Amino acid sequence: MDFLNKIFFVELELLPFLVLVLLVAFTVHEFAHAFFAWKFGDPTAKMLGRVSLNPTKHIDFLGLLFFVIAGFGWAKPVPVNRDNFKHPRLMSIVVSAAGPLSNLLLAFIGTLLFHLGLKYGFVNLESSERWHAAVYYFLNYFITFNVLLFLFNLIPLPPLDGYRIIEDLAPRQIRIRLQQFEQWSIFIFLLIVFIPGLRNVTIQPLFSLIEPIVFEFSKAALFLVGR
Repeated sequence: MDFLNKIFFVELELLPFLVLVLLVAFTVHEFAHAFFAWKFGDPTAKMLGRVSLNPTKHIDFLGLLFFVIAGFGWAKPVPVNRDNFKHPRLMSIVVSAAGPLSNLLLAFIGTLLFHLGLKYGFVNLESSERWHAAVYYFLNYFITFNVLLFLFNLIPLPPLDGYRIIEDLAPRQIRIRLQQFEQWSIFIFLLIVFIPGLRNVTIQPLFSLIEPIVFEFSKAALFLVGR
């Protein structure tokens, strides 16, 4: 068991909570992309069955495994044909932003549920009922990892949503220059993930925003739920 705990990103007994959270977070993220693309006039994702909340339509099990082991992963990307949009650049920005924003919304919903649980007693680590602790750990992971996915997907490297948003916002000449570097993006990404010095000045400051975002969500949730 100790060996397995060292392999996985979280402790082995908490692994089911992480997997369940990722199934929900990845599914809603990709559904949001597919739904807005469909509503804006592109039927591609709809024809492929991606306008669905069925996890099997969206989950890449290798990407899920990587997240469980290494702390980062991926789902199946939603195919989008922006030529079908009436306003391609504007609508592409909305479609790209819909995924990360859906994770932010999930995090806020999770925060509301967490504070409701504290208020009414079904989130309680000191309870003799094991399901109380299970709800506590699930909601903690649900909030934290949805905020993490929101921030992670804003990193301006392809194929992440942050890059697609910047690409659509940029003037044509800059877009052409950006596209020339897309082939190197995976190598840049691996460098900033696995080299501590680069990670500390790139990804880590971004992820340091998780705590203040959760704090602000908690203040809003307390206001709505009442102490």
